[in-house]
Order: sequence, then C-alpha cells, then structure tokens
Amino acid sequence: MTSFRGTVLVVEDAGSCATTLEIALARIPGLAVRVVSSAEEARLVLDQGGVCALVTDVHLPRASGLDLIGWVRAREPLARLPIVVISGDSDPQTPAASLRLGADAYFTKPFSPSEVRQKLEDLIYAKPGTPAVP
Repeated sequence: MTSFRGTVLVVEDAGSCATTLEIALARIPGLAVRVVSSAEEARLVLDQGGVCALVTDVHLPRASGLDLIGWVRAREPLARLPIVVISGDSDPQTPAASLRLGADAYFTKPFSPSEVRQKLEDLIYAKPGTPAVP
C-alpha cells in the first residue's frame, strides 16, 4: 500500500481543464489534488508546504506560469519540486522556455490526462538518485 506523499497543486484558470486534471490526478495513489486559478494563489499554497508536485498552465491572470516556475526554482525548499506545464500557447518557443526555467515536462493542449498522470507518477515516485526526466 502506498503511503500519503502530499498534494499535487494544479494551477489552471480554465474550469474544464482544471476539472479534467483534478479527476485524472486524483487516481494517483497516495496523493491529494488541489486546484487554484492564479500564480498568486499557488504561491500561498506552496508557502504552506505539503505540495509534492506542481502542474501549471502558462497563461494565468496577472502572473504567468513561467513566472511561477522561476519563483519555485529560486526557493530552496521547493527547488526540486516536480513541475509539469500544460499549455495551449501557440508560440513554438514556449515549451523550450518552460523547460529552460526548470519545468520537468511540457504538454500541449489538448493533452492526454493519462499521459500527464503517468508523467507525474514517474516524477513523484522516482527512486532517489534516479533522474526523473530522461
């Protein structure tokens, strides 16, 4: 039996996408899912602790998901937090920019919920010393 590992924080302002992610990620053993709609809300939740992974959109109200990734990577307690980006951004540079800032994976909308879930499981439950991303 898998013990409780923490909460996956989903930062998504589109309701249908947030719901899809919440349903898909709730199936990961040992995890809870929390959804917020802005980077500001995400920072508050992350400061409280207990988050074991972050899933974020790029386009959010006021501050972008890219800004959020930079903020997370600059904070020592969160620096190794697994981060997955899901975005419908049409700029071909966005996936590379996300990964350069420290995201572990990038999915384009529309996305496969099962592929996102599998990637998160791989990142969260990776063995210590094993790279989470090939």
